[in-house]
Order: sequence, then C-alpha cells, then structure tokens
Amino acid sequence: MTVLSIILLILFVLVSLALIFLVAIQSEDNTGLGGVFGGNSDSAFGGNSNKVINRLTAYLVAAFVVLAVLVAVVNKSSENSILSSMKNTAGAVASETK
Repeated sequence: MTVLSIILLILFVLVSLALIFLVAIQSEDNTGLGGVFGGNSDSAFGGNSNKVINRLTAYLVAAFVVLAVLVAVVNKSSENSILSSMKNTAGAVASETK
C-alpha cells in the first residue's frame, strides 16, 4: 500500500467512527442516545444544538462519500484485484485438469 492509500484509509475510518457517533447521539423527540450525554437539555451547543449536529452530520456524510470514492480509486489495481486472481486460479486449475 502506498502512503496516500494508508492516509486515506485512516481518514475514512476516523470519519466513519465520527459519523456513527453523531448519528447515535442524535435524538428525535428525546428518544435517542442524546439523552445519555445531556439528559433532556440541549445546552451543550446552545439552543440550536439540533441544527449544529445535523449540519455536522451532513458534512461528515459528504466527507464519507468523497473519501469512499477516493479510497476506491486509489486502491484500484487490475493486477491485485480479487476477480483477476480468481480468474488466474481458475485458468491454472483448468489447465492442470486437461
């Protein structure tokens, strides 16, 4: 793996974990895990905490999609793909049985 692919993969994992956390703490009608961290009060980010968390979640979703595409493009390799290695293995097995 190249350094770029490792950096992108680390960023992808961090964004994924942050996105999971933000989705988990979002509360709809105070029924989510958001109550664990602040009870029924939305005072952590002020009165507009739902707007802040929703906006941050939207930014993380966009970053997640962009990073997913970048990781796929950077790690795309026709030599090391699973399908090409399976074709090579199937071809070798077929030639051995003849």
